[in-house]
Amino acid sequence: MLVTFEHAAPRRFDLVVGADGLHSKTRALAFGPEEEFVRHLGIYTAIFNLGNYLGLENTGRLYTAPGKAANIFTARANTEARAAFHFAAEHLENDRRDTAAQKRIVAERFAGEGWEVPRLLEEMDAAQEFFFDSNAQVEMDTWSAGRVVLLGDAGYCAGPTSGRGTSQALIGAYLLAGELAARGGDHKAAFAAYEEQMRPYVAEHQVLGREGAERFFLPAPTQEFLDMLAANAPENTCTEPVRLPDYTPAAA
Repeated sequence: MLVTFEHAAPRRFDLVVGADGLHSKTRALAFGPEEEFVRHLGIYTAIFNLGNYLGLENTGRLYTAPGKAANIFTARANTEARAAFHFAAEHLENDRRDTAAQKRIVAERFAGEGWEVPRLLEEMDAAQEFFFDSNAQVEMDTWSAGRVVLLGDAGYCAGPTSGRGTSQALIGAYLLAGELAARGGDHKAAFAAYEEQMRPYVAEHQVLGREGAERFFLPAPTQEFLDMLAANAPENTCTEPVRLPDYTPAAA
C-alpha cells in the first residue's frame, strides 16, 4: 500500500501497524474520527518532572481531596522526582498542544489546596517535561482494515486506571508478530487470529479500567488492605494468567 508523509516522500509498504497511542492518527485515517472510539473515564491527569526536594528514597507521597489527588514519587535512583495531579471532570475541550493552557486548567482545579500542592503547582509551572490528558479507553469492533492493523492503546486502550497498558501493548505485539510469521504472509488470517486471542484479554482489562476509575477518588485504603496487597493474597487476584502461544519456528 502507498503511504504519504507530511515531511517525506511517499513510500510503499506491505503492512501498516498503528501503534501511535490513544490519539492515533493512523486510526483516524483508516477507521474514522477519534470521537467514534475514545470513551472518557471521567478523570484527567497531569504529570511532570521536578527535583526530589522532599529527599524521598524509593517511595512517594499522596494527597487526596474530594474529586482530586496529587502525588509525588522518586525517579532515576532518587536523583529526580515525578509529580502528578488527578481530578474528576467531564470531557474538557482543550488543545493537546497548548501546554500553557493545560497548566492553567490544573492550577485552577487545585487552587487553595493544602499539603505540598502550592509548591507542586509552582514546580509544574516551571516544568519542561509535562503531560496532560484524559483517562480514556478505546473501544472498536475491529482492529484491522485492509492492510492496516492497530496495536496497543491505538486499538484497545484500557485506561491508566487498569494498570495494564504496557503489558497489553507488549502482549499484543508478540501475538501480532507471531501470527504474521506463522501465517506465511497471509495478513488477513494473521490479523483475525491476533484479534481473536487478544479480545478476551482486552475486555477483562477494560473492565478493570472502568472499575478503577470509579474507585479512584475513594478514601485511602486501610492498612489491612495494604498488607493484603503486599502479601499478594489469593483473594486479591483479579485476572487470569496469560498463556501465550509458542511461535518458535520448527527446526529445519
